[in-house]
Amino acid sequence: MSDNKMISKRDFFKKAGLVTAGAVGSTALGMPYVKAQSPITWRLQTYAGPALAEHVIKPAIDAFNTAANGEMVIELYTADQLVPQGELFRAVQQGTIDAAQSDDDSMASPVDVAVFGAYFPLASRFSLDVPALWHWYGLKEIWEEAYGEVPGVSWLSAGSWDPCNIATNKPITSLADLKGLRLYTFPTGGRFLERFGVIPVTVPYEDFVPAMQTGELDGVAWCGSTEIHTVGWSEVLTHYLTNNISGAWAGSFFANTDKLNALPPHLRQLLNLAMESSHYYRQHWYWWGEAHYRTSGKLALTTIAADEWKTVEDEALKFWDEIAAQSPRAAKVVEILKTYAGIMNAAGSPYR
Repeated sequence: MSDNKMISKRDFFKKAGLVTAGAVGSTALGMPYVKAQSPITWRLQTYAGPALAEHVIKPAIDAFNTAANGEMVIELYTADQLVPQGELFRAVQQGTIDAAQSDDDSMASPVDVAVFGAYFPLASRFSLDVPALWHWYGLKEIWEEAYGEVPGVSWLSAGSWDPCNIATNKPITSLADLKGLRLYTFPTGGRFLERFGVIPVTVPYEDFVPAMQTGELDGVAWCGSTEIHTVGWSEVLTHYLTNNISGAWAGSFFANTDKLNALPPHLRQLLNLAMESSHYYRQHWYWWGEAHYRTSGKLALTTIAADEWKTVEDEALKFWDEIAAQSPRAAKVVEILKTYAGIMNAAGSPYR
């Protein structure tokens, strides 16, 4: 090409009108992309303390923030960091925070299905029971209906965590050993355990270890072996009862409805993918952890014999019927749980 026919890149853009005032913000070939506005910022508080949050939510939030490519940032806060756990629902509803990861039960959701969040006694045997119930047996639609009646908060997605076992500073080998135990536990789980003489005690999450050290608590019925070791509670506990009162914690993600509706479709879809990523991570992390820490952890294992533990299983069914009587929707959930249990038992191993 001869010199008189060569033009510079600057001349090209001038002739094309791509650097004039009227072209600011248009797509310029070869020009760097400059964001026109600040990113959307959400504040999300989880029920989990810092050590636990590293597994149950942080990997998914980190992935979301990377994939959002500067368009949106979710700031993660741990248990009680912005608001107390029991005020989490109201905080999301009022817009004090934008989203939450928790169970319906301990965050005091004002819906009739809240009782089934966290550890509903013996409703599940394994972690896969939770997503199966929500996705294939109708609980998802029931939760959407229930939260659709409450202004300001949208229920987003449910997933499973670990089983609920009792860990204490003394061995438990019979139901009689439960009498008088002061245990840190969830609201509904505590109500059920009261039938066997347990005294439920509520303390801030970060106060569990001091409460054990001062004798305010005798133990915990809040999680499984993975969490007990991950968060350091194994330092103040000595024994772990292998019988669990639930096979998996049922937790969910929630968001302020106005903030959720303001998201563009692609960020809403990205949020859905991040939640599913969180659910999947927990499935394999807890499955690994429960076996790992039972076999190489610090706590001595004890078991209540199956014939005696059947008393607990039978009592759980009575508890289910009492909850079913509270509302037609609760009755519908209980009927689904009974149907599911029947199918799993009929399917046999490895389902039951």
